[in-house]
Amino acid sequence: MGDLPDALTDCNKSLELRPNNPETLDSRGFVHLKMGNLAAAINDYNLAIRLKSQLPSSLYGRGLAKLKSGDDSGGKEDIATAIKLDSKIEDKFSTYGVPPAN
Repeated sequence: MGDLPDALTDCNKSLELRPNNPETLDSRGFVHLKMGNLAAAINDYNLAIRLKSQLPSSLYGRGLAKLKSGDDSGGKEDIATAIKLDSKIEDKFSTYGVPPAN
């Protein structure tokens, strides 16, 4: 995860082969989140959630992006839902250098 531009390129190439892959959209959303591209992160997470509604990492990532964008209630709601689905989601994001939402 150190080379975010390369990770973004890899996600884009993967999505050319399988455009509706929720896991790849989730990964690209995470890359956008790490790069600070919040609108792009939210968009990718929205697409992933539309395809797979119970994807905790997309809900959590979208929640973080919403919080950083000023949508406190939407962000908190997404994060709470993600934690209900996966109680360890904050720890998983922390391993990739994303601090928990407070």
